Amino acid sequence: MRPDPSTAARHRTIEAPAGRLHLVEQGSGPLVLLLHGFPESWYSWRHQLPALAAAGYRAVAVDVRGYGRSSRPDDRDAFRMLDLVADNVAVVRALGEEHAVVVGHDWGANIAAISALVRPEVFRAVALLSVPYAPPGGPRPTDVFGRSGGPAQEFYVSYFQEPGRAEAEIEPDVRGWLAGFYASLSADTMPADDAPDPHFVAHGARLRDRFPAAALPFWLTEDDLDVYAGEFERTGMTGALNRYRAMDRDWADLAPYRGAPIKQPSLFIGGARDASTTWMSDAIDAYPTTLPALSASHILEGCGHWIQQERPDEVNGLLTDWLATLQD
Repeated sequence: MRPDPSTAARHRTIEAPAGRLHLVEQGSGPLVLLLHGFPESWYSWRHQLPALAAAGYRAVAVDVRGYGRSSRPDDRDAFRMLDLVADNVAVVRALGEEHAVVVGHDWGANIAAISALVRPEVFRAVALLSVPYAPPGGPRPTDVFGRSGGPAQEFYVSYFQEPGRAEAEIEPDVRGWLAGFYASLSADTMPADDAPDPHFVAHGARLRDRFPAAALPFWLTEDDLDVYAGEFERTGMTGALNRYRAMDRDWADLAPYRGAPIKQPSLFIGGARDASTTWMSDAIDAYPTTLPALSASHILEGCGHWIQQERPDEVNGLLTDWLATLQD
């Protein structure tokens, strides 16, 4: 049974470099900042907020810049990683705290990792879900992704990077597109191994052409889908997609941190059926060097990409056990 603490979740808005950031807060105690990925919102942490609150933590889930009720700057450069780090620092300060543990999933894992890397005096520990930590450096991202699909298809990141292209596919049917995207990466509904890979799009086609024609993933109710779709129908997709369009700017901004480890206590949780885990297995193997204070690396068997929603009780237990080992 999941915990049901008496303290209700509270919505609030703070001033930040983004303009404003919407937060959902529950509990009291040491601050734990929760950062979502694409295409989600604070709501992806709905199972973790009460569990962390019940365990004695002040859990705060953020609508990342460009999403939900947070501001959506027009300039694509405003979505570069260092700006998102500044937003996270502003959240900590606005809540009257000096330090926080930062937890991220998907893009949120990257944002959490870089927050810990460049502002270690603020972020005292970091937990990464789905996407492993790989230090800054290497070739320019657009060059890497541009070569990933081969002659017959295109990697989804390159597809998302072209302004307006993904919006034209998604926005006429936000709810249907989200349902298919979530199903594509969920362990119980993802395409068979011999089906066309939904991470790629054939030239002249749409990404959704490879989505499974199946029921919703077991962890996603019609009401849950309404929440996600309602936000993106209101805001459009550009703010969320601009994170992909700022990756080359990140590559230049973070050059001083090339190859740098994260030295704070850390935790990784991945899904065995998540492409992020398998494609980035070398990054996981490098953790003794890149995450020298790693407490544990957990790979959840039979789990897809949406870890904290597919396996909420298991993730809650791993997070609270790890948090209990940290010094306040």
